Amino acid sequence: AAVAMFTGKVNCPCYAKAELLADYLQTNLPNFRVHKIAQHPDKWEQWLHDICETNGWEHSQSPIIWRELLDRGGKGQLLGGLNDFLEYAQQYYGVTSMMLSEEMLDIADENLQIHLEIVKEDEEIKSLIKPMQIWITSASGPICYHLIPLLANGEVFGMTTEISIHLLDTEKVKEILRSIVMEAEDMAFPLLRSVSEHTKIEQAFIDADIIIVLDDVLLNLEVQSPESCIREVSEICQVYAPLIEKNAKSEVKVISSGKTFANLKATMLRTYGPSIRPENIIAIALPWESTAKAMLARKLNMSIAGVKDVIVWGNITGSNYLDLSHAKLYGYDSAIWGPPNFQRPLLNMIYDSEWIHSELLSAQSTLSARVSRGAGMLPAHAVATVLQYWYHGSPSGEIVSVGVLSEGQFCIPEGIFFSMPVRFQNGNWEVMTEIEINETTQKVLERLSHELVQEKLVALKEINEMHPYEAE
Repeated sequence: AAVAMFTGKVNCPCYAKAELLADYLQTNLPNFRVHKIAQHPDKWEQWLHDICETNGWEHSQSPIIWRELLDRGGKGQLLGGLNDFLEYAQQYYGVTSMMLSEEMLDIADENLQIHLEIVKEDEEIKSLIKPMQIWITSASGPICYHLIPLLANGEVFGMTTEISIHLLDTEKVKEILRSIVMEAEDMAFPLLRSVSEHTKIEQAFIDADIIIVLDDVLLNLEVQSPESCIREVSEICQVYAPLIEKNAKSEVKVISSGKTFANLKATMLRTYGPSIRPENIIAIALPWESTAKAMLARKLNMSIAGVKDVIVWGNITGSNYLDLSHAKLYGYDSAIWGPPNFQRPLLNMIYDSEWIHSELLSAQSTLSARVSRGAGMLPAHAVATVLQYWYHGSPSGEIVSVGVLSEGQFCIPEGIFFSMPVRFQNGNWEVMTEIEINETTQKVLERLSHELVQEKLVALKEINEMHPYEAE
């Protein structure tokens, strides 16, 4: 007993003729079996080279045909190409093929189309079972440590979506990465297919669906100038952005978080990675938003869940503006009661304007201190929450503050990442441009925009001075 093995380019007329002759023999002869391996034209040459090298054969054309001897073992017996197979069929079985050249070409074209459809279908099926690839930079830090369980428990992406987490950091923290990997594996999350550490930067972001950039720059102005800090951020992004373009999937979602330069990181990733879809890069503002809501709820002695629509404008981890003019209270215990959807304007319920300005809105406020000294739980929860909104939609009617690339909304200059009110819906987000802002807020936005534009200009200037030839 033997199996005739056929391999050739799917668009090759000779492969088409040999294939149909083999099908005829298999149908009419009890001991004749055929196994066909069609190859895409782009992969044919390499495949042929590999099979010939493995078996010690010499063959250079499509198709290549050999016999697998089922009862003897060992390597197969090379028959050759189309002409060799025609002679073999005529000599052993008295069968020949009278197919015309025009028929061969038509069948070759049909084979190619069918092959492409099968490949596409296979890719679609594999995409359903292949885990989502999530890369986290500066993964040895506390934010990542708290983030892994939130991503792996199924609440962010759904209880049917498996994930693989890739932890990226430097060689000097490799042992920390290994300990995080082992602990994550020990937790045995059903949806966590794998977790791995990476320290070779050239391998970063391979097949990434989501990239979470947590890199922070130490802001110690007694040691470093603001310009040197900005330069450091820009250099990090100049390394990451081309790797994202090269290695990640085309629809990759990039999230900038951390305690410093969240907006600038997003802006520079866009600057140095122009092929990354701008709507797929965002900066996380939720820590400021949720901390402000918590402080307001404590002041009003009510549930935090009842405080809605607090907006964070501007530079998330720098000069930002907390806008309470649209904030609402639900379930507030007062003289007036209503159904669950009944809401009161927050500013009508707080009469202590001095507290608002000293605790919430000033540059050195309690709010700033609370966000800055967090141990990692708060930003980790913020990243997980925004990802959940991105994939499943944000609560209907509610405002979410996110740093996105400005297209001129609210008279904000284009080309900078600016925190503004958005809603998430159907896997996308949109800026809530219907929100009205007063003259005071507009002036604040102008000042914040100017600061972010200057920050971007400084980043580009620092890099251009270091790499003048690249700039040209």
